[in-house]
Amino acid sequence: MAEITSYKYRIEPQDVDFTLRASASSIISYMLNVAGVDADNKGFGVAALQDNKYTWVLSRLGIEIIRQAEQYSNIEIDTWVNEFNRLSSTRNFRMRLGDELLAAGVSQWCMLNMETRQVVDMSLLKDTYEKAMVDTPSPIAAPARLRSTEYTAQSERPVVYSDIDFNRHVNTLRYVDMVFDAISLEDIESNNGMRIDFNFIAEARYGELLTIAHCNEGGVWQFEISSNSGKTLCRARVEFK
Repeated sequence: MAEITSYKYRIEPQDVDFTLRASASSIISYMLNVAGVDADNKGFGVAALQDNKYTWVLSRLGIEIIRQAEQYSNIEIDTWVNEFNRLSSTRNFRMRLGDELLAAGVSQWCMLNMETRQVVDMSLLKDTYEKAMVDTPSPIAAPARLRSTEYTAQSERPVVYSDIDFNRHVNTLRYVDMVFDAISLEDIESNNGMRIDFNFIAEARYGELLTIAHCNEGGVWQFEISSNSGKTLCRARVEFK
């Protein structure tokens, strides 16, 4: 069994929002960056997979933000993998300022064939993963399974160059930005923490027109992002404390 690994970051000016606190998008970005670095260090990162034309894609994500760290704070992010099967891997996160827990997350990943765009059986990584597993439970509840609901508002936007990542589909953080761009500034400014859940269902590709549908009931914002081809791409929920 491996041990939990920690990585240091500083909250830079480009990572904060108008409140001078780390934005939800930046917090998620730190966690996903750590996931990539740690996977590379343990032998199953994207670089190792690309030799076989495979890549990692995020399928579900759950984040609980207790407090958004202020600009220039020096934080640490702990990460570890504690579950693995032929279709999914679970990676966990804790964001700390010293001994203070700022945020925690659980992410679920699958492996994609970059040519067929189909999910791949991950059994071929079994030996490598067994060396990286940590016998520590996830710090928060697993990402919720989100269902469609009645949405009361919507907007549209095209998928453009700056949305696309190395997998040639819309980057996770662009979905986070789409969601938070629809939330009222009052909810963002006055929050005392939040729970964020994302379900990634299908890929969005360059040139598609996206519809971002949403509703808000009592501080719980729900979203469904779909394409002009009729595909549901992503569902999300943000619950403010």
